[in-house]
Amino acid sequence: MKFVMSYSCGKDSTLALHKMIEQGHEPVGLLIMVNEAVGRSYFHGADPSMMERYSQALGLPMILCPTQGETYHLAFEDGLERAKAMGAEGVCFGDIDLEQNRKWGEERCAKAGLTPFFPLWQRGREENVYELVELGYRCLIKSINTNLLPRELLGKYIGNASINQMKAAGIDICGENGEYHTLVTDGPIFKEPLEFQVGGILEFGDYAVVDIW
Repeated sequence: MKFVMSYSCGKDSTLALHKMIEQGHEPVGLLIMVNEAVGRSYFHGADPSMMERYSQALGLPMILCPTQGETYHLAFEDGLERAKAMGAEGVCFGDIDLEQNRKWGEERCAKAGLTPFFPLWQRGREENVYELVELGYRCLIKSINTNLLPRELLGKYIGNASINQMKAAGIDICGENGEYHTLVTDGPIFKEPLEFQVGGILEFGDYAVVDIW
């Protein structure tokens, strides 16, 4: 089935995309929600240049959906309509076990007449992280909650050392509760590695973010 990927540029949506391709489904594009106020993707903070590089690295066109928070659902539905025009019959999400997130996605798909897919649903959170590492995905830690994790993790890749640091801190190593966010820079479904540079660290309240461009 042809599908559009609800893509954050992070590890969970990348693993979900990997699973769908592995099962023989065909992606038609990447649907990326963009925060109009800052000009970056929601949650993972990819700027327009970075999003274009993701499109090139994954070999898939982008469906950018700029919005403010109150119109988020409408912008997403508009993106789904554009995906349908590109041939999409389904939508893939990277959600794991948060029921409210799944319900939200299913409601958007129902309005657009598209089939929702949740290939990571009810899989173990740790299982997903270890599988990403074993498959060879390069997941760079982009932001952290500084109340829970040390700043030294910023700009590092998820691997045995960083996972052990997360376990020592007592957090969910999948970061499903917002403990940290990633940008995936390479892996099996990438046509080429993502080109980027790492800058300084920016502070936003309880969160610290490494500047990547």
